[in-house]
Parts: sequence; structure tokens; C-alpha cells
Amino acid sequence: MRIHFTGIAGAGMAAAALMMREAGHQISGSDEDVFPPMSTYVEGLGFPFFRRFDAANLPEGLDLLVLGASAKLGGEANAEVVAARARGVRVTTFPELVGEATQGRRNTVVAGSFGKSTCTALMSHVLRASGVDAGWMIGAISPSLPDTGHWGAAPQVVLEGDEYIVGPTDRRSKFVLYHPRDLLLTSLIHDHVNVFPTFDDYVKPFAELLRLLPGDGLLVAREHPATRAIAGEAASRIVWYDTAPCDGWYPEGIVYGETTRFTLVGPGGRRVALATTLLGEHNVENIVGVSAYLLERGLVSEADLVRGVESFAGIRRRLDRLTRRSAVPVIEGFGSSYEKARSAIEAMLLHYPERRLTVVFEPHTFSWRNRDALPWYDTVFEGAARVLVIPPPHHGEASHNQSSFAEILARVAATGMAVEGVETADAALAALGRLAGDEVVLLLSSGPLLGLPDSLPPVFDELYGQAAAA
Repeated sequence: MRIHFTGIAGAGMAAAALMMREAGHQISGSDEDVFPPMSTYVEGLGFPFFRRFDAANLPEGLDLLVLGASAKLGGEANAEVVAARARGVRVTTFPELVGEATQGRRNTVVAGSFGKSTCTALMSHVLRASGVDAGWMIGAISPSLPDTGHWGAAPQVVLEGDEYIVGPTDRRSKFVLYHPRDLLLTSLIHDHVNVFPTFDDYVKPFAELLRLLPGDGLLVAREHPATRAIAGEAASRIVWYDTAPCDGWYPEGIVYGETTRFTLVGPGGRRVALATTLLGEHNVENIVGVSAYLLERGLVSEADLVRGVESFAGIRRRLDRLTRRSAVPVIEGFGSSYEKARSAIEAMLLHYPERRLTVVFEPHTFSWRNRDALPWYDTVFEGAARVLVIPPPHHGEASHNQSSFAEILARVAATGMAVEGVETADAALAALGRLAGDEVVLLLSSGPLLGLPDSLPPVFDELYGQAAAA
């Protein structure tokens, strides 16, 4: 088939496009107002990529148009969608396409409020390094994998399962379309308040996902009251994991450092010594969950697991060190929700306990921009010495109860935190050029961050590089 992706620089869209290309289809795509790392990533994938939406982008003989869900794409009013409809071409979404394409394979869905991308990438990497040619779809870029999407020759497919809705007119969560045989459930913390106003609303699609598991399936879930409350919805076998001793899998003797080491303890006294260069307790938790799943299913040996975990380089924007020579490290984290932002901050406090933490934060997702989530700002930055806040974007603001920039700054200031608003990259660079040299800087967003992930590291390597060399 000839398939065109409208909004192809979306992380899930690009991954689905790669899967479809490897499955033998002809792919093209378009997007606007996109930013690194996804924009540069998609440009290098080798299929036609247009940087504006235009009916002329649609190839002759088009069989299918896949429409992304971002508000900035314009939905059914998008020129490419209008043209495709006029030509009688079917318009669908990437979760529908992925679900249809992988039906009948052994799909492992990785779901939860946080940890999905890292766990999906780690599982895919360990399988690949062990010689298992599984398929995968990941909503983030990992330097340990050749691409974010892979069709694979083995029956197994690892799919990052997003609870967010398919689109404005389809309120199903994406992951319920993926025909799960097995499920790794990492967490259940209220998120996406713009579409799930209450925690009960948020949990419902996860309960539906559990009901899709077959009797011979496997649920590996993090020990938590919220996951325990819905575990009975699954007809499959259930295995638990945690960062504390539990009736399942857990880590023992964690020693944090540039390389963090711990012993994975499993049922029946099983013990495996593991090491990782990933930062933070949350990444130990991710490793425990993935390891529990792979060993319970017997998909890899203990030796292959050890090698795969140690060689895994993580994923982009999840605590990447961007500077090379600077005495002041610049780390990029992913802050799309409270829990993700908090985990990144706690990792900085754990690994850099002697350094003052400066956070550069952009409230990019609908959750951070929604007035119902203003209480998140009361505690999310605890432990930081200083916070710089970038204005929230405007796309989709009319569709929900959006906070103003002034409201966000006032809420943070009310906590007693030293906070400053920065509206341009130059203003941010000026504010960050006045450091003493004993700090660590965390860039935190799911958005473009004024281009700072690209522009800031060379500036810091120049400003603070001499101290690093000394």
C-alpha cells in the first residue's frame, strides 16, 4: 500500500511509519512547526517528508492517510485530509493502523503513567541484543536501537501503549487497540487531566486494557494500591514487582553512581547481579519491571539480560547529559507530567547531592497548562535552588481551561522558590550565564524548550569548560 502520514514527526506516528515501511509499504509524510530531536530524526529516515501541509503532498495511487492527533494538525480540516476524503481514500489513525497490522502476533503492551518509553526501549534492546528479532514501536528515540519502529521477523512485538485518546472524535485510549497478549503495567498516577478529569476516569481505560488479556497471557505490574485495585480485571497470570521487597521481583543492595549496581531478586530466591548507567531510582524500577517480564516469559537468558541492561544507553530526553567539557552539567529530562518531572528532579538530587539544582521548565503538555493541575506546581520543584519557567504554548488552548503564564509563575513563587520567567532563548542564556560553577542544570519539558537543548551545551562548554579541565 501507499500510506501517507499527516503529522509524521509525532513520536508514535514516526514509529508506526517505520513499522509499515519494513512491512513492505510505500511511505510518505508531512508536518509543520516541529522541533528536534524528532524533526531531525524524521528528516533522516529516507522517505518523502514535507514541511508543510498541502494536498499536493499526497502521492498518486494513495491507499491510506494516517492522521495524527495533535491539535496543531487541524484534524478533519487539514488540507491533506480534505483532499484524501475527496479522492475516496480511507483516513485512519496510527493506533488503529498498528492494531490492525499486528493482530495475530504476540503483542506485549507496555503501559502506565510513566516509564513506558524507557521500558519499551529497554525490552526491545535486550531482545535484539539476545538475537530475538522482535518488532517494536516506541514513542522516543534510543541510541541503543536503530529506529523507533521495527516490524521484526519474530512473533513478538513490543508496543508502547499510550492511555491518551485516539483523537477528538474517538475517545478510546490508544492502547486498547493493540490486541495485547501480555502487559507490563508500570504505574497508575492521575495524568492527562484535560481528558480524564478524575482519577476514576483515568483508571477506566487501564481496567479495559486488563480485560483484553487472554487466559494464557501475562500481566507484570508494579506493586501499588491502584494497580492492585484493578488487577482482578485480568484473566491472565499476574506477577508483581517493586523497588522494595515484595511478593515478586525487587532490587537489593542498590549502590548509585556513574554505574549503578544492584541485585535483582526474584521468586524462589532467584538472584541476578545487574549494572546500569541510567540515572535515578525510577530507572532501577524500570529495569526490574522489564527484567521480571523477560525472565518470567523465558524470552532471554540471565546472561543475556545482564549484558543487555548494562549496554542500554537509555532514550533521548530522559536524563541525557548534553555537555561534554562544562563543569556545570546540563541534563535534559522529560517533564510531560508531574510524576515524570518529579522523578527527573529526584534523580538529579540523588546523583548530584552536592550541587545546587537549577531547573529550566516548559509547561508544554495540556496537563501542565490546565488550571486543574496548578496544585502540581506546589511541590514539583522541591529540592531545586532555582527555577526558570518558559511560557506555555498556545496551540489547543481554547479546548481546555488553560492557565496563563502569570498564574504559573505566581503559583511557583508562592512556594518560596526562586523563580524567573524567561520568554526567549537569549533571556534564558543570560540567566544561565550567571552561575557560580557548582550547579547542575536540568532542562525539563516535552516541548522545544526555546531550542536550548541545542544552543545551551556549546555555550556552557565555553563558559564553564576551563573549570572542568582544571
